[in-house]
Amino acid sequence: MSEVFRNWAGNQSVTPAEVRMPSSTEEVARAVRDAAESGRRVRMVGTGHSFTGIALTDGLLLRPNALTGIREVGDGRVTAAAGTPLSVLNEELDRMGLALANMGDITAQTLAGAVQTGTHGTGRQAGGLADQVLALELVLADGEVVTVSADGTGKVRDGVTERDLFDAARVGLGALGVVTAVTFRVEPSFLLHTVRQPMRLTEILGSLDALTSGNEHLDFFWLPHTDTCLTKRNNRSTGPADPPGAFRHWLDNRFLENTLFGALCGVGARFPGAIPRINAVSAAALSTSAHTDTSYKVFATVRDVRFLEMEYALPREHLGQALRETRDLIERRGWKITFPIEVRVTPPSDAWLSTAYGRDSAYIACHVYRPTPNPAYFEGVEEIMTGFGGRPHWGKLHTRDAAYLATVYPRFADFLALRDRLDPGRVFTNDHLDTVLG
Repeated sequence: MSEVFRNWAGNQSVTPAEVRMPSSTEEVARAVRDAAESGRRVRMVGTGHSFTGIALTDGLLLRPNALTGIREVGDGRVTAAAGTPLSVLNEELDRMGLALANMGDITAQTLAGAVQTGTHGTGRQAGGLADQVLALELVLADGEVVTVSADGTGKVRDGVTERDLFDAARVGLGALGVVTAVTFRVEPSFLLHTVRQPMRLTEILGSLDALTSGNEHLDFFWLPHTDTCLTKRNNRSTGPADPPGAFRHWLDNRFLENTLFGALCGVGARFPGAIPRINAVSAAALSTSAHTDTSYKVFATVRDVRFLEMEYALPREHLGQALRETRDLIERRGWKITFPIEVRVTPPSDAWLSTAYGRDSAYIACHVYRPTPNPAYFEGVEEIMTGFGGRPHWGKLHTRDAAYLATVYPRFADFLALRDRLDPGRVFTNDHLDTVLG
């Protein structure tokens, strides 16, 4: 019987014709050649943390569980196999006294999966994972293995320069080739001083520029039906380290943010009318806390409560208005929303399909409890976001197609042209890519 692949949220699944678990680049190349010769499509999955069908295939599914580990360490750079989880990379880098400059708050993803879908985190000057990539090893549709880098000046083949392929493939959606190794820019390990503080949404809306410019990494969560946000301000520190104790870590990260929050979500699912009161009680319970710890331990959070998510990247200057319209829409439509709305920022990116390409960006992420999906909520917020020229996160739920995406990505046509040259037979496509790329 064929293996069924399901994503983390449980909203996407597929039964491929064949599953392989390659342990080397050569085995990936052989699998791609076999798929092409048999007329099958091929996709490499990660750990299933995308909410869309971006990783699905009815053909040959590659699982990278054995394609892991550090390959090479150089001056300010580290190369790791594509299936290495971010959590493992962080621990290995820390043992070597190194660190990534920035990352998202989930570390369960594989390196390739996180980079290919545009995982970004939050940073005033430090961009997302794709902006920290120095080189990629790729298996192309004909089985050829190529390495493209930030300083590449040659040609991969006629009509395809190394630099263009590097800029396109960093957030390549798996549509240009199977990523088998990633080289990251790294730096000496550092400490972050993190301050969690409740603030009123109205206060934040009046001081967005000061908040974003005054903190290296700003993240805040607004509780719908209240005027309360939890802000997280992470800034570099010379130390000393002052990590939370084991009990405090368990209380905040396991019990309050997962066990108790999951129980409250369950209550809200049974009694939706109670959600505004639940959120009000949660808001009143928020308090200020601070500690200093190793950077990756501050960036990362634990997410055990299953949810569905939609996230849009907007030009940063529209963040305040977009939040106001979202708040007003929720109250006008009478939706009962348990999960906070998360807001982050990043600097411009030069990766062609990065959601931050060419502009200072702000991200608005909406979540719903997995057992109680609310498509109307996502659709209503999406209409607001697209009104500001928003770009949907490639791994999160949205309804945009190639016709819309071509209007918000200046290099979209260039990406499609590159894809036509490298994969004319569409070995790497699937139904989801047929929609978003055409």
